[in-house]
Amino acid sequence: MTKKVLVTYSSFTGSTAGIAEEIGRIIEAEGHEINLLAMTDVEDLTGYDALVIGSAIQKGAWLLEAQAFVRQFSGQIKKIPTAMFSVCMTLAMKSGEQYRSGVMDWVGPMRALIQPDVEEIFAGILNVKMVPDFGERLKFRLAILFGIWKAGDNRDWGKIRAWGNSLKQSILAG
Repeated sequence: MTKKVLVTYSSFTGSTAGIAEEIGRIIEAEGHEINLLAMTDVEDLTGYDALVIGSAIQKGAWLLEAQAFVRQFSGQIKKIPTAMFSVCMTLAMKSGEQYRSGVMDWVGPMRALIQPDVEEIFAGILNVKMVPDFGERLKFRLAILFGIWKAGDNRDWGKIRAWGNSLKQSILAG
């Protein structure tokens, strides 16, 4: 049965948007109808059979526009099969995987509001030039120099595709 799926995202550097696009392609390849939209462009959730929502994490929380989206639509989201993903550079640190549970805690407030069926977090892109604050850019450059962070694209496309494919057993089942 073909389902109408909204894949929506909030992205700062384009990393989260790229992940959303890939997940949308995977779902569409399964024969489902996809709408891929930035969260700021979503006006209504009526008519969707499933949702995939994702946001970048900055300073320990989803982006403000993503938080606003979740608060605005939480009542509707809870009634639709939903997959939630977050993109956080903490996972791209040299020992980033040890912080996975802490990163999951950061998105706890969003999870509590919408109660997603499945959830995942991914590393993103570290583009120091896009960090707006000079002091923060300097910290990132020093951390890269000392090998704590890795600049560039840290997305694990194999993991992202595997998660996208797993959605047919969760939010797309039935």
